[in-house]
Amino acid sequence: MTVVCERVVSSLSPDDMEALCEAVTAGILDGGGFGWLQPPGNQALERYFEGLLLVQERSLYVLREDGIICGAGQLVRPPSSYEAHAATVNLTGFFVAPYARGRGLGRALIQAMIQGAKAMGSKVINCDVRETHAAAIGLFRSLGFEHWGTHPYYARIGGQTVRGLFFSKLLAGEHEAARWQSSIAAPDAGGAPVSSETTKSYQGLMLYPAIDLKDGACVRLRRGEMEDATHYSDDPAAQAKLFEEAGCRHLHVVDLNGAFAGKSTNVPAIESIVKATGLPVQLGGGIRDMAAIERWLEAGVSRIILGSVAVKDPELVRQAARAFPGQIVAGIDARQGRVATEGWAEVSELEANDLALRMEDAGVAAIIFTEITRDGMLAGLDLEQTADMARRLSIPVIASGGVGTLDHLRDLRAIARDVPGISGAIVGRALYDGRISLKDALDVLGSC
Repeated sequence: MTVVCERVVSSLSPDDMEALCEAVTAGILDGGGFGWLQPPGNQALERYFEGLLLVQERSLYVLREDGIICGAGQLVRPPSSYEAHAATVNLTGFFVAPYARGRGLGRALIQAMIQGAKAMGSKVINCDVRETHAAAIGLFRSLGFEHWGTHPYYARIGGQTVRGLFFSKLLAGEHEAARWQSSIAAPDAGGAPVSSETTKSYQGLMLYPAIDLKDGACVRLRRGEMEDATHYSDDPAAQAKLFEEAGCRHLHVVDLNGAFAGKSTNVPAIESIVKATGLPVQLGGGIRDMAAIERWLEAGVSRIILGSVAVKDPELVRQAARAFPGQIVAGIDARQGRVATEGWAEVSELEANDLALRMEDAGVAAIIFTEITRDGMLAGLDLEQTADMARRLSIPVIASGGVGTLDHLRDLRAIARDVPGISGAIVGRALYDGRISLKDALDVLGSC
């Protein structure tokens, strides 16, 4: 018997993908995994694993016995903006197919992943597991993982609530481990001054220039009202190219007609934007089923923003996040803290923070938070709501709605130094009106 554990760095061959999907299916049938209680089918699993390879923060490891994949696991690093967690990594999606158990393969796979975590500079590796998975718990304990907490409502399976156990393992050497443990901050230690070294390591925020489309043209709305739109350009592709030439690294595109219609409407304009630049494009507005998500990802869009459907069909968000890891973003638009849907035409009773936590649980890559009453008004972002949301989540929050001056961006940057979950800002009207130059905005945010 030959056992090999390796990190996947390129697309799997058809035979390897088939073997991996077979192993995952067997694991799900044996007790669940990857968030599924029932196998979703090979097509969905193939999309899931192909998508993993596109996510920079995730590393996929596979276990082979005599050349055949029979298990896998993932190492997940925190976003670059999570400076305080830069030395940690999470072990997730770990399994060995039932037909390959009892031969020490799981131990070999975890040991290989621990070495991989050390190679990437991680000092702590975390994992969580259902209380019912006794063999996995025993394996983690035997490899030096410490049980530090229990989640009383970890999963709901077969009508019963299952608890979850949290484990961590310190990867640092003996000398470094002693230094780490002696420097653990007490909860009430007070606010120590930020060192100049910490300040220098600030990663900056990403600027997302907005291209809002109405009837094929670039416009900006005030407070989300379609009747209160300012027309800026008849050539969205040319506008996208200007943003790229000015040094922007991403584009934020919204199909306004689509948001109201419930389906993509400005299709030619969106396609022209994608073709005009090499920039990653995140797209929202009227995307409310898997077919539309797949269609736009295949067309070259990098990330899909799901808005109204996050409230009305959360299972679709969960399904999409599984199928396309790292490519699904939740757009949460609120009026004074209450979530708005249908192109902001309807306001629900749902609190924005509650929805954000649900979306994090569903597996989205990030949250875009917009306070509608400020959008297009140039009066500044709602920093209090944005920061409060970011503190509650472990995924990035992108601020949107109200940027009108460079001072507004400076204020966001200052908040983000203390709340690293804030990862960027969407700016629209202020750029088009010339109130803020792109160069100045990029300089202030320190976009990388």
